[in-house]
Amino acid sequence: MRIAQAQMNSTLGDFASNARKILTMVELASEQSCDLVIFPESALFGYLPLDMLEYSHLVKDQLKVFKKLQKQIPKGIAVLVGLITEAPKTSGKAYFNSAALLQNGQKPQIFNKQLLPSYDIFDEARFFAQGDVRKNVFTLKSKKFLVTICEDIWAWGTKDYPSHYSENPILKITEKKLDAVINISASPFYSEKLAMRVEVVSKLAKRLKVPIFYTNMVGAQDEVIFDGASFVMNQKSQVVMQAPRFEEALQVFELDSARSVLKKAPKKIKDQVEDRFSALVLGIRDFVRKTGFQKVHLGFSGGIDSAVVAGLAVEALGAENVCGLALPGPFSSALSLSLAEKLAKNLNVQILEVSIQNSYDASLKELQSAFGHFEFGVLNENLQSRLRGAFLMAYSNKENSLLLTTGNKSELATGYATLYGDMCGALNPLGDLLKFQVYELARFINSSGELIPNEIIVRAPTAELRPNQKDQDSLPPYDELDRAVRNLVEKSNAPKNKIEHWLNEKLLRSEFSASRKQKPT
Repeated sequence: MRIAQAQMNSTLGDFASNARKILTMVELASEQSCDLVIFPESALFGYLPLDMLEYSHLVKDQLKVFKKLQKQIPKGIAVLVGLITEAPKTSGKAYFNSAALLQNGQKPQIFNKQLLPSYDIFDEARFFAQGDVRKNVFTLKSKKFLVTICEDIWAWGTKDYPSHYSENPILKITEKKLDAVINISASPFYSEKLAMRVEVVSKLAKRLKVPIFYTNMVGAQDEVIFDGASFVMNQKSQVVMQAPRFEEALQVFELDSARSVLKKAPKKIKDQVEDRFSALVLGIRDFVRKTGFQKVHLGFSGGIDSAVVAGLAVEALGAENVCGLALPGPFSSALSLSLAEKLAKNLNVQILEVSIQNSYDASLKELQSAFGHFEFGVLNENLQSRLRGAFLMAYSNKENSLLLTTGNKSELATGYATLYGDMCGALNPLGDLLKFQVYELARFINSSGELIPNEIIVRAPTAELRPNQKDQDSLPPYDELDRAVRNLVEKSNAPKNKIEHWLNEKLLRSEFSASRKQKPT
């Protein structure tokens, strides 16, 4: 029996396009004599649906497309696809998060998700009724399968991921003589996630003593990235086949002989830096395309953050679709402009120079006329940043280009950013990276040649909003700040030292930054 895993990139709410992609992958599986093809969680609707589920007509529209899809399934192949279905009124909720087994000429079999996450980015219990995993069994060509949907297999947690549930539905499975378990997932990416999935699926394989087909979504939706990496694990907890990461794939497994049917091995990820690079490239590419844009632009400051974002954007979209704007002001150095120009040349992207000097001078004159005289301070600094933001947004309006912003997690955590200034933008690729991880990406981008000028990597970071300014005038050393952000923001630990107490105060008191206060003393 041949089983295909269709690692698919769905577009949230684009039901017709998702259905076409499903059919294309089903046809490819059929050409390879597959008996069953498995798609990810919510492949037809897209994921995460969140507040889209407030609009019942969207679910009805998806179900209309689903009915058409049923009639188009080729003969001789079964299709398991994730979608959203309507729940009975007696359930108290409007919908189920479901999987449907489709076969030509037969009524679909529907299986519903039981464990509904409502933590972190998830809000499923708000909309979905609970299913019962024990009922999610089907037989195909004398083989018996159990269907689970993403969270259904996570109740026992891992060493680094505590369980959020008091009961584990897998422990209640009494079905005898299962031949395999299928898990369809839309599992978001972060660096350690694949190892955690393998750990969880290993527990499942040991418990039920059958092969597991773990089929994960790939692609990006808004700020969430799905890395794919679908795999098959045998009953001995050995991963015997794995799909590539960060790209669509169709992989075929021969269940009876327990072997993969692969033409080539997937590309291996060398380390976490390459992992992050691939994820961010996918995230930029999908966000831009799924929002209907083709081109992006960003401010070229001559600094490390904008240089890394530019390198990522070029990899994601091609140099012809990326533009840099150099926006010199009263305190910009000639070095910053020359480095921005060198970066643009190395990346082969267009660069435009638009000075904010005249606008800054005119704004100060008007403000002093309205407010009276004031000494140089945070008003002057943030005015420069906001003028740059206005110019970048003006280019966006004129060229129908999407603006990328460049703040990193360490600076954003401290409020070292300006609302309506350097925070302007539709997507912030570095927003979940610590400063040292930005430097790691810069070195990775340069691993096959100097794309980011080395002078940018080694120079001291500066916002250039006042004379001779350096980031470290206002912030702790980045290595110490990164450790503090990791401890307080990522691990939610209590502050232990001077810098962590300083950062904790920043986090508790600030929803946004209106000023740049001094570093802890």
